[in-house]
Amino acid sequence: MPSPSSSEHKRKAAERGPVSVAVVTVSDTRTEENDVNGRYLHERIEAAGHRVHSTRIVKDEPAQVEAALEELAAAGVQAILFNGGTGVSRRDRTFDVLDRKLEKTLPGFGEIFRMLSWEQVGSAAMMSRATAGVFRDSIVVSTPGSPAAVKLAWEKLIAPELKHLVWEITR
Repeated sequence: MPSPSSSEHKRKAAERGPVSVAVVTVSDTRTEENDVNGRYLHERIEAAGHRVHSTRIVKDEPAQVEAALEELAAAGVQAILFNGGTGVSRRDRTFDVLDRKLEKTLPGFGEIFRMLSWEQVGSAAMMSRATAGVFRDSIVVSTPGSPAAVKLAWEKLIAPELKHLVWEITR
């Protein structure tokens, strides 16, 4: 059960209205036609009453990931959701870029995400470098690119706290 202060914070956050959210799929193989994560998040964001600022697909190249982050933060997007590029393969570079750029990190996001992932994928959960934090007054969340991981992160972590997170970094 949430603490009284947490409940009060969520109430105040809800008063601010919808959150503007951008979705960035990081992949060398996804296209608009097969970006199931982008479509899923777009639908869920709108269903939750938020505004989708934009969706885009970028290659798993550090310069493209960084450019997307910089551009969306400069546009005033309140939450930027990255999916893909969080593993340990040579091509997985999203975490590395975000790790250098985040001004504040939310270690609990990755910790809880991996704990919840354990229930789905077992010990392979340790290979996820899911992360979250703050960059220029934007909440940034980065999840693995598997549809199950994106759904887990949205349903269990992002959706329940999105307004609260945005409220906290701007109050």
